[in-house]
Amino acid sequence: MRVHICAVGRLKSGPERALIDDYTARFDRTGRPLGLGPLTEHEVEDRRGGGMAAEAALLDRAVPDGAFLIAMDERGRQMSSPDLAALLAQRRDEGRRDLALMIGGADGLDPDLRVRADMALSFGAMVWPHALARAMLAEQLYRAATILGGGPYHRA
Repeated sequence: MRVHICAVGRLKSGPERALIDDYTARFDRTGRPLGLGPLTEHEVEDRRGGGMAAEAALLDRAVPDGAFLIAMDERGRQMSSPDLAALLAQRRDEGRRDLALMIGGADGLDPDLRVRADMALSFGAMVWPHALARAMLAEQLYRAATILGGGPYHRA
């Protein structure tokens, strides 16, 4: 099952970009034997200033048809790392070809797009900068793959 992070905004080089690239490579190495991957990042940017609706249209085009869609939102469900791993395994085992996780812009995700998602997932009530949220998401996807593979990375 291919995994996609679809996010508003473009990250330039820097520590967050390095973290995302590192965890993406780790996920790909660990996930492939498990039927997960590749992990692909889709960055969209509304250069015309159309707001949340324009961002939603761009995100919608970045999401593969038929993907299990997860909206990253502070009002979403909080999950443990093993629960996220189980979710990935369930969707993979159902035969899903794609799973997409969406991260909105500065104002979040457009409500219509959020409602269309199969579920909303939260890192907690705190709001995180988009670059850190992407890095944390990439790390959690890698962690989920190591949990499914029985690796020693996750010790909780």
